[in-house]
Amino acid sequence: MPKAAPAEDILDLDSLVADVVAEAVKAGATDAEAVASEGDEFSVNVRMGEVETLTESGSRALGLRVFLGNRSASTSTSDLTPDGIRQLVEGAVALARVTEEDPFSGLAEREEFGSAPGNFHLYYDDVYSLSGPERIEWARRCEAAALAADPRITNSDGGSFSATTGRKAMANSRGFLGSSRTSYVGVSASPLAKDSTGEMQSDGWWSGARSLAFLESPEAVGAEAARRVLRRLGARRVPTQQVPIVFSPEVARTIVGTVFDAASGDSIWRGASFLAGKLGEAIADKSITIIDDNLMLLANGAGGFGTSAFDGEGLPSLRTVVVEGGVLRNYLLNTYTARKLGMKSTHNAARGLAGAPGVGAGNLYLEPGKLTPKQILSAVKAGLYVTSLMGFGVNTVTGDYSRGATGLWIENGELTHAVEEVTIAGNLAEMLKNITAIGNDLVFRTSVASPSIRIDGMTVAGA
Repeated sequence: MPKAAPAEDILDLDSLVADVVAEAVKAGATDAEAVASEGDEFSVNVRMGEVETLTESGSRALGLRVFLGNRSASTSTSDLTPDGIRQLVEGAVALARVTEEDPFSGLAEREEFGSAPGNFHLYYDDVYSLSGPERIEWARRCEAAALAADPRITNSDGGSFSATTGRKAMANSRGFLGSSRTSYVGVSASPLAKDSTGEMQSDGWWSGARSLAFLESPEAVGAEAARRVLRRLGARRVPTQQVPIVFSPEVARTIVGTVFDAASGDSIWRGASFLAGKLGEAIADKSITIIDDNLMLLANGAGGFGTSAFDGEGLPSLRTVVVEGGVLRNYLLNTYTARKLGMKSTHNAARGLAGAPGVGAGNLYLEPGKLTPKQILSAVKAGLYVTSLMGFGVNTVTGDYSRGATGLWIENGELTHAVEEVTIAGNLAEMLKNITAIGNDLVFRTSVASPSIRIDGMTVAGA
């Protein structure tokens, strides 16, 4: 029999967080905010047809942030018994009494709280419609499709299948109460291939969705993983040179993510960003528009991977244009960073159970262009098509950019041979202005997405 979705059990998260807030205020807090979460997870990894790891788990936890005027403290617990909650509240209030005052600390104003209206389709119970053996079989099918694609694929790091669901509720002493339920299911394969000299290469591919109905088939994922590992065979270094670089979508999205890091209020108020003081200025080519849309629905009708009705502080989610026509229009802010900068929150608070909220993106993406990836490549006489990056050589203060890279060499508009053991380098401020082509291949596989892009003026450091 198929395994049913985990039962919506007796734990009432909405009542729990509301009660904890009330207890915190009763204990002396001038304001309080509570977050509770409950989730379950299934994951299996199959290697060479045999189950290697299988995990099935559930979790419950509660976080509390309290304020005593301009003093604040946060605590969390997985002990949801009355005694555990009492200790949580008492500990948070006691801790707040000994912290330093911060004039920018505190909840948002009462009238700012709320949830964006509508059904964002974040939860589908069919992620648990497969039985345990069927889930294992999906992982096995994915790996098998990759192994069967070519005799040069001789080994594997495995095929996997995962399914998760979660619930979260938040309440505060200024009248906000909100909750959400989410689901996710994924399948992946990571094959290994060997060339005629015995050199091994690895690569992989995956599909993830909120519903099993939207997931790519295990066979399609395995076949794509095989295609990707085979194209890496025969990889070699290329001489150091300055050439156009075309970033594949899965790599280009890291550049979009770096723009977010630089435009985050945390970086701006600390002066730790090359975008500090640049609001209203052209910081990229006029073809560049970057949007953070926390309200997005995907083409299949499901909510995006970063979609939510409210942010990590309980403010209704928004769509924010970060860069428009190359001009920096907005920083991304939560309440604290907005106060530090004398601005208004963009409702980009992100938080776990413990600690103060940080700044997070929703669905962050570079708007697509009109060129196909083939058209972008065809205009490159000699260059590098980057398929993966290594290391973390990005300095958001100076904009200096240096990452290890692998990919495919472009010669006269065609992909020729695989490239490895090279470094690509430039400066983000210049890179953004030197984007000379944008693809039409925007696909949301995560909450940060980009189409293919071409950047001129960068250096490939190799042999």
